[in-house]
Amino acid sequence: MTQSRSTRQPQPRLTHPLRQAWSRVVSTARRTTADGLVVGTSGNVSARVGDTVLVTPSGVPYDRLGPRDAVAVDLEGQQLLGTLKPTSELPMHLAVYRETDAEAVVHTHAVHATAVSTLVDELPAIHYMTAALGGPVRVAPYALYGTDELADAMLEALRDRSGCLLRNHGTVVHGATLDQAYDRTAQLEWMCRVWLTAVSVPGRVPSLIPPEELRRAAGKLSGYGQKG
Repeated sequence: MTQSRSTRQPQPRLTHPLRQAWSRVVSTARRTTADGLVVGTSGNVSARVGDTVLVTPSGVPYDRLGPRDAVAVDLEGQQLLGTLKPTSELPMHLAVYRETDAEAVVHTHAVHATAVSTLVDELPAIHYMTAALGGPVRVAPYALYGTDELADAMLEALRDRSGCLLRNHGTVVHGATLDQAYDRTAQLEWMCRVWLTAVSVPGRVPSLIPPEELRRAAGKLSGYGQKG
């Protein structure tokens, strides 16, 4: 009796670049928990290596993840590596990679950012670090988590930005590296906390940074830090 040939594509080996990227994904995901940006298994992290996307799995505590738990998909969402199910927010991650040159995405349920997402349609320019995200941070309309509808709303909010808020949900930030995406996420949460603190003072209205000053800040930030 002739056996039918499997149509499933062979999984790639966990090559050195993929192994390194997975290690960074896991360490970044653990950092979101340690720094209080997520609770439990909420939030997710991914990194792109060529046309392969390494992403945290659904519902698995980050401290339990090891090298053998690597999860990878292609840009259409077909699983290439691992047996664990990818995060339910995979459509958001893939939408970012298909529409931008991002190499990393961090999604959190940070407290202050989530609170701000319920109050305004845009986080005002409360601090010059707003420029690091491309300008005042937009809030994407609410949509059910894990859906294409949410991914589409997120993409519109991310237009010309590297970060956005998701109404009643959290944050999505991308970058050229996981370190950059994480740092931008932390800055966004901090700015949301500053804005909430400022607007809570009775009888006072916080001053905001005008667009021309944001442009100046963006130029200066582009040369910030040590250049190798």
